[in-house]
Amino acid sequence: MADSNAEIGAAGRTTWLKTLTVYFTPVMISMLILGFASGLPLYMVFQKLSYWLRDAGIERSTIGFFYFVTLSYTLKWLWAPVVDRVKIPVLHSLLGARRSWIVTAISGTVIALVIISQTDPLVSLVPVAIAALLLAYSGATLDVAIDAWRIESAPNDMQANMAAAYSFGYRIAYMTSGLGLAISEWADWDVSFLAMAGAMLVSAGLVFAMKEPRAGAGKRELEGGFGLKVAKAVYEPFKAIFGRLGWWIIPVFALISLYRMSDFTMGVMAAPLYSDLEFDRAVVGGIQGGPGLASTLFGLFLGGVVAYRIGMMRALMVGLGITFVTNGAYAWLAATAQPDDAWKLAIAIVGDNLAGGFVTTVFIAYLSSLVDPANAATQYALLSSFYALFAKFLSGFSGVLADAVGWVMFFVLTAAWTLPAAALLVFVAFRGPPGARGEEKFAERETVEAE
Repeated sequence: MADSNAEIGAAGRTTWLKTLTVYFTPVMISMLILGFASGLPLYMVFQKLSYWLRDAGIERSTIGFFYFVTLSYTLKWLWAPVVDRVKIPVLHSLLGARRSWIVTAISGTVIALVIISQTDPLVSLVPVAIAALLLAYSGATLDVAIDAWRIESAPNDMQANMAAAYSFGYRIAYMTSGLGLAISEWADWDVSFLAMAGAMLVSAGLVFAMKEPRAGAGKRELEGGFGLKVAKAVYEPFKAIFGRLGWWIIPVFALISLYRMSDFTMGVMAAPLYSDLEFDRAVVGGIQGGPGLASTLFGLFLGGVVAYRIGMMRALMVGLGITFVTNGAYAWLAATAQPDDAWKLAIAIVGDNLAGGFVTTVFIAYLSSLVDPANAATQYALLSSFYALFAKFLSGFSGVLADAVGWVMFFVLTAAWTLPAAALLVFVAFRGPPGARGEEKFAERETVEAE
């Protein structure tokens, strides 16, 4: 099967039809579904929760601090070794290591969304905060398990395809969260959160029909006493990646931390901006779920094409340029838009989604290229946590910054975050070794069966 996948990958480079065919294989369809399940919890806590709180009359500074609950996505590397090694009772024997953790984490998101639907932030923010923390923690754990499933389910030359399929599903979750916003306008926020819980529940059911990856399973069975097992589970994955990159791990981690800074710092305040500009929620949701989704899917496809034609590192640079322009579009929106200027809102959302789709494909592929499949969950969790650490910390103060400088200057400043990232990218691309550029090959991944 590994050989057939290699043939598909080689043939797919000769014709567009064969390139598209690979996305209709069972593993890619499964990746699409898992990408959706991974994205929906983050979009609900990252955007729709802040919209709901602003509609309820909660101050922007409070909303910004509330976003600290998503630091669980940044700290997920702390419990990633648990996801790598610990077996979920009953579910492990039924589904295997990866799928059992996926179903367990999805269950946590369903419970959290149901709790949120039954709370009133004007009465007390405590139950909202607890449920939001559960949603973020479960979503972060889900990411760990799904990332490991993705890396272990396909050989190295199909990782970019897996990243694209994952990103497609992730952005479909964005569309679904936009539908949830429209539901909140047509019915109320309680119904919206319950509908999203239902969508996650369906995703959990579909996991039972997916295949469990086998790559790296033997290395997860550690020998020795409990203390030795814990030491190996925690120490070995970090030792491997640090040893492989050497001192280049510093600029690589800095690049990972800064690359999506603009998106993170502006994204948490995008929904409050829509509310302050008094746009109709159904219009916002319609744009996000219609042209917004289309531009995202095109961006994902475009990112893959550009990366193939000009190389991953150059594609990452193109992504920074697009991000700079589309962040600036939000400054323009804040400066000029009126409640009935839906076309300006559409330009901002479409541009942001196009950039988001483009950079997501190339960036996930870059992160995946740095990971040893023998330690997939822990190493990828470490990289993806560093990629969000600084950005999410600053995002917690985004409301304070917006209050201090106003909407226009706020989005100008978020666009400027692309400049230091560009400088680091040039340094790594021209001076870094193959491992830092994401060009190192892992023999074990080349023999993975992607059915």
